[in-house]
Amino acid sequence: MKFLMTLAGRNLFRNKMRTIVSITAIAIAVMVVVFARGLVIGVLDSSFSLYVQYDSGHIKIIDEDYENKTELLSLKHYVDGFEGNGVLKMADRLEEEEGVQLAIPRLKFGAMASPGEEIIRMMGWGVIPESEFQFTKIETAFEQGRMVKMGKREIVLGSGLISSLNKKLGDNITILYKNSFDAFKGSTFKIVGVVDHYLPLINNRLFYIPLDQAQRILIMEDGATEVLIKTKSMGEAEQVKPIIQQVLGDNESRDKYLVQTWSEANPTLKLFNIAKYIYNIIYILLILLAGVVVINTMIMIVKERTQEIGMMSALGLKSREILIIFIIEGTFMGIVGSFLGAVSGSIFTKYLSIHGIDYTEAVGVVSGEFLMNPTIYPVFNVENMIFSFILGSVITTLTCIIPARRAAKLEPSEALRDI
Repeated sequence: MKFLMTLAGRNLFRNKMRTIVSITAIAIAVMVVVFARGLVIGVLDSSFSLYVQYDSGHIKIIDEDYENKTELLSLKHYVDGFEGNGVLKMADRLEEEEGVQLAIPRLKFGAMASPGEEIIRMMGWGVIPESEFQFTKIETAFEQGRMVKMGKREIVLGSGLISSLNKKLGDNITILYKNSFDAFKGSTFKIVGVVDHYLPLINNRLFYIPLDQAQRILIMEDGATEVLIKTKSMGEAEQVKPIIQQVLGDNESRDKYLVQTWSEANPTLKLFNIAKYIYNIIYILLILLAGVVVINTMIMIVKERTQEIGMMSALGLKSREILIIFIIEGTFMGIVGSFLGAVSGSIFTKYLSIHGIDYTEAVGVVSGEFLMNPTIYPVFNVENMIFSFILGSVITTLTCIIPARRAAKLEPSEALRDI
């Protein structure tokens, strides 16, 4: 084996430029895979987090009949606790269960305001301030003022929304809405906070009011349109869901409410999960493109060394040993190229994981309903580097088998005819 490795090593450096080009092609492909994988994980993790915080939770509890009317923000079917004893008591009871870190009631409703002749359409969230702070960290986005307080006729607006309404901190604003009996009403609140958030949904459409005030004006009697459950991680949602269903069953509410994990509550998150597998196929295709360069290089080497291969066969070198020589050459290029690509790609990804990539203009074109951070931070981790290195090495080694088999199958008599 040492003799075969020595021969392979000498052959690699016969045409240094060709070897360097092959190694460079592999390195670039692996570097792209390291960066692309880190970028994709960064985008998906960020979007997963946003959808969990602002849409689905790890687990969502809604009324059975509310599911098909979510987009309409219907107030006809809502969560009012166990046997109508209030959503807050229900949330407290759920938080006693193992695996449940938070139970967050939200009351979502449509509203509008008319600062002049123009009508501004909005979305209202009745919330418990402390729960929102714990779950979404929304306090970090405050540009002015503070969050609403329970029991107060207060409101917090996004910076884009307050601008379009021609209002400022401390002003009063009258919002128009339909209550749970479809009666058209209006209520006045004092603006106590302004949120400057990167999500268009929050910045340009959303306002917060205290949950008890939302229940009062909408005539919801201690109800909420949804209760979001936060578990330790997204992966634990499936294990916690049966526990939640058991609690509902014990309180004769199982048939009334629908319990959904994050993957069931939002179809977009299902697509994100599928996307991870699709991207893995793309990574393999990228490496295969570099493998084409290796195949081409190896075929050229076989062509140039036909006479030499015939001579080695005539001197007693077996086909299997010739096969091993060419595989060693291809494997060497694959390992070196993959190592260089993995290291350089990791350095680049590490830098961007700190500074981020600004997609503000691109995200601005996307619908406000799509939850995406305009600054993407690619994920740097050793696992990604090792994955890309192994992927590059394995695929390159496999691709070099094709020309290696061609060399091993050359008949000595035919190869020696060119001498």
